Amino acid sequence: MSYLAGIEEQIREGRQPDPAVVARVAAADVARLGRDGVAAAREVISSDVLGLGPLEACLSDPAVTDILVNGDGSVWVDRGSGLVRSDVVLPEAAATRRLAVRLAGLAGRRLDESQPWVDGLLRGGVRLHAVLPPLVDGGAHLSLRVPRVQADGLAVLREGAMFGALGEELLRGLVRSRRSFVVTGGTGCGKTTLLGAMLAEVPASERIVLVEDVRELSVAHPHVVRLQGRAANVEGQGAVTLVDLVRQALRMRPDRLVVGEVRGAEVREMLAALNTGHEGGCGTVHANAPADVPARFEALGALAGLGREALQSQLSSAVQAVVHVARRPRGRVVDSISVLGSGPSGLSCVPAIDLVGEARGSGWAQLMSLVGEAS
Repeated sequence: MSYLAGIEEQIREGRQPDPAVVARVAAADVARLGRDGVAAAREVISSDVLGLGPLEACLSDPAVTDILVNGDGSVWVDRGSGLVRSDVVLPEAAATRRLAVRLAGLAGRRLDESQPWVDGLLRGGVRLHAVLPPLVDGGAHLSLRVPRVQADGLAVLREGAMFGALGEELLRGLVRSRRSFVVTGGTGCGKTTLLGAMLAEVPASERIVLVEDVRELSVAHPHVVRLQGRAANVEGQGAVTLVDLVRQALRMRPDRLVVGEVRGAEVREMLAALNTGHEGGCGTVHANAPADVPARFEALGALAGLGREALQSQLSSAVQAVVHVARRPRGRVVDSISVLGSGPSGLSCVPAIDLVGEARGSGWAQLMSLVGEAS
């Protein structure tokens, strides 16, 4: 069997090919290619077998955080200011499908007619989502989320103008005072990046247990335990949900329980944990504005069988602060910090500070008490 055939077999079996095999494939024709030719061939084969193939040009742009391939072969990228069309084009539906199937194999997942969608993680932390026809029109659709910021702490994001000195001080205060919080915002606005930076501020003596559906959070901390969900197999068996993982995490002595993205029935277990001595827990939640957070949690609680009154009671004592991230013309920014408070109509998010304009809101005094500073 040739080296190339061996690589193809590994991909079909869902195992990542060995880079050493790629090097041997390129070196096999050294007599014809010469040393420089072998190096060039190794780079091409690595891109086609281990990398993103024609999408490598997009990946090599350090500003690109998202790469989207539509069924018509068009490629779109996001550099922080919204999607723009790339010069890269995949001319054939068959080629796009082959790329999607190969990338799924590199992520250790299966993608075919019996399993026509996939979530997975590629080398370098690139998150893959792919869907095959007939679930989508045309050819295969791919979505790639590229982690660009290795936030070793909040200072790195401050240098990138995600917030200023006051924002850094307040965010660090929430972590150091062991307050439970959620980071909210829309898709691709930087929630995961900010959460990772805040977790880097957790003292090294504490144990972080991190629960994710697909591994995405990058945390610069010496003691992180990661739990990752698993989809059901083609027979519909073997699924491991976030509900399962949160329950397991609570048995692993977490100093900080982190749910990468709260989006389902796991909210019940998370809130119960934060109400029973697990201080400093956190996670991300999709919400367009801080004011939407209570309603968003109510919707998630309904999936877990929690009524509105029960959910609000749990939430009010479990979560102290809401950090909202948004896209602005100048890029991704921490827009505001709010605190949770009760009013005539129930639980609400009370604005504490607008970090873009540094305008204080009615929740400022409560926020100051949370971070341990005098108002």
